[in-house]
Amino acid sequence: MKTNIVQGTTYRITVLTERLIRLEYDAEGIFEDRKTQTVQDRDFEEVSFRVNESAESLEITTSYLHLIYDKKIFSRNGLSIEVNGNLSAYHSKWIYGEEIHDLLGTARTLDEADGAIPLDHGILSRDGYALLDDSKSLILTEDNWVEARRKDVKDLYFWGYGHAYQEALDDYHKLTGKTPMLPRYALGNWWSRYYAYTEESYMELMERFSQEGIPFTVAVIDMDWHLVDIDPKYGSGWTGFTWNTELFPDPKRFLAWLHERGMKVTLNLHPASGIRAHEKMYREMAEKLGIDYEHEEPIAYDVTDPAFLNTYFDLVSHPYEKEGVDFWWLDWQQESTSRIEGLDPLWMINHFYYRDNGRDGKRALTFSRYAGPGSHRYPVGFSGDSIITWESLQFQPYFTVNASNIGYGWWSNDIGGHMRGIKDEEMAGRWLQFGVFSPIMRLHSSKSIFNGKEPWRYGVEIQQMMNRFLRLRHEMMPYLYTMNYLTYQQNQSLLRPMYYEYPEEECAYSVPNEYFFGTELIAIPITTPQIPKYHKAKVKGWIPEGEYIDIFNGRRYRGDRMMTFYRSIDTFPVLAKVGSILPMTEEIMDGKVLQNPEKLVLQVFTGGDGSFTLYEDDNESMEYQRGDGVTTQMQLIWGTNPVLTIESAKGNRDLLPKERDYEIRFIGCGDGEVELMVGDMNVPVEKIFQDQKDTCIVKLSRIPIDKNVVIRWSTEIHTTENHTEAEIYQFLNRAEISFTQKERIFQLVQENLTNKSILLSKLMAEELEEDLLQILSEYICAI
Repeated sequence: MKTNIVQGTTYRITVLTERLIRLEYDAEGIFEDRKTQTVQDRDFEEVSFRVNESAESLEITTSYLHLIYDKKIFSRNGLSIEVNGNLSAYHSKWIYGEEIHDLLGTARTLDEADGAIPLDHGILSRDGYALLDDSKSLILTEDNWVEARRKDVKDLYFWGYGHAYQEALDDYHKLTGKTPMLPRYALGNWWSRYYAYTEESYMELMERFSQEGIPFTVAVIDMDWHLVDIDPKYGSGWTGFTWNTELFPDPKRFLAWLHERGMKVTLNLHPASGIRAHEKMYREMAEKLGIDYEHEEPIAYDVTDPAFLNTYFDLVSHPYEKEGVDFWWLDWQQESTSRIEGLDPLWMINHFYYRDNGRDGKRALTFSRYAGPGSHRYPVGFSGDSIITWESLQFQPYFTVNASNIGYGWWSNDIGGHMRGIKDEEMAGRWLQFGVFSPIMRLHSSKSIFNGKEPWRYGVEIQQMMNRFLRLRHEMMPYLYTMNYLTYQQNQSLLRPMYYEYPEEECAYSVPNEYFFGTELIAIPITTPQIPKYHKAKVKGWIPEGEYIDIFNGRRYRGDRMMTFYRSIDTFPVLAKVGSILPMTEEIMDGKVLQNPEKLVLQVFTGGDGSFTLYEDDNESMEYQRGDGVTTQMQLIWGTNPVLTIESAKGNRDLLPKERDYEIRFIGCGDGEVELMVGDMNVPVEKIFQDQKDTCIVKLSRIPIDKNVVIRWSTEIHTTENHTEAEIYQFLNRAEISFTQKERIFQLVQENLTNKSILLSKLMAEELEEDLLQILSEYICAI
């Protein structure tokens, strides 16, 4: 919008919004309007602002910002912007050249990381402002190529959004492009291991997983799919493009077998060494590119050469994709320089592979490292080879969640860690739990014969937990897929920091490993070892205002406070606010999870009003961008006679089964009589009450998707109380402390539980060990 521009001979200032300003300086007065690697769209609506200008100064004022500029080359003395809003006493004024203190974003890779690493900048800040420097970002030309920027220019984007974090992210995605939806299969479990499988051994492994009831949707075949032991005259076998037919004698057959099981396939590539003479496609590529094949001249992997890229896709990628490869794991570990000044080969790889993968209209996918702001347009991110230590696990939740501050919501970590470190069964279990509540759930490990992540490699307790959590990932698919859509449509990453919803709460900034997992859940991963004698590990978390239910144990918690949670290895704290509705499925094996389910399981957390809109589409095409999807609105109105309404499906109903079964689990309530209306008809209803779980289950069969469903309690219904005494007994029964102490504690609980303050004071008088007192306090004071 030209009316948003204030321009001089050597500067141009564009007020994109009342909070977002573009600042350009070029001594020759040449300004850039084309797309860049980072910026895609600067065509914002007209903005209201005031200009106060003299020969030597310029002031621009919006409702939120006040810019002062001396019209000279940008300098500390000549350019500043102040953010309105009383955000801080003296930190909300940006002076050009000063260090920015924002909430940070993410990093290129976790390769070799054993704990925390530095992060790049994001666009959100408690000080109210952040800066995105696009000065060195290359230009995207009309013929879909790149062009180096003019030197010594400044192209900055000032973000003065205060604590309106979601508004900043909305404008960031307007400026830099939307995050595309993932194909449905990407949200399931991925099996990945650096290991020299054979076709036979891989098929046997997948059969074993099926026998164990463990579902997967993606088979990640690491580098041993290709020739590795090559003639030294060609260099290292780390790069390769030719199937090793000793391991995989019939690749097309192998890939078809995986597809029949509902699994998609990605192959690992370390492409840096290029195409050498031992590769099967070498001769044909060399001839097309004019390479001296008679002397076995290698074909450089040159992403700055359009002829190479076109030939590479035609003769390498496309034939393999025709055989059955669905997408590529682009494991670029090399330098960030190329023949084009300022061009990072990683960005070119991500950009062109993603475009090529979607060339036939399917929903594209790549699997590669982060290449800077704008990389969210090319999901999924591969975070690199982390070390197997508690320190690595401790850092990963924060690292993953914080990436949303630069719009990068689809990180895939090496769940369980990749290499070195130690085998620690508890650590592996906690890592897997975090993985299931991560953007992408990909188990991975190195080539050591001792370093596999198969659940049966662990003790019974860990194995059973792993099996249950891996199934849970697939059971959550309807929820995950809806969040996939919200990531695209509403710019809300699946994992979001707590301060997004509570920007003025100090506690929200003090729990870096706690996060919203979609719209309905709060996850607080445990990343430290357990206390052996109590068989519980602990984690500090913050419960926002309101009332919440732990989805694993059904315990209710009163909010608006910090709390130390204690959990045995079978769970970790995942909280749903009362009124939340969590759509799930039981159709998780053999590719069924890739389809819109015929039966939905709704977890309804009782005690408050709530709603959820389920989103579904064809799961694999780009038609969602044209609105070709279907939504189902669900609403809970809580009271003495609660009502749950499931509205008729809206949109393209052909995408769904014509009829659906429902199993609706009302969690945390007593029993009562239920009435069911389908359309305008009363229908008999099947109801089961699970007294030990405080769960009322309503089962509905063959419900037409074009009918409204209303479930109403005809008798009064109330939420249930926590089973505090029983839970304390179960804990004490297993705790490795003296029997005398157990009996004394339990006696106090039985005698004083109706008066929590008296009970706590008596327990404190016992001078219990701190963790023991805190464990008991969590049970007693949860609600």
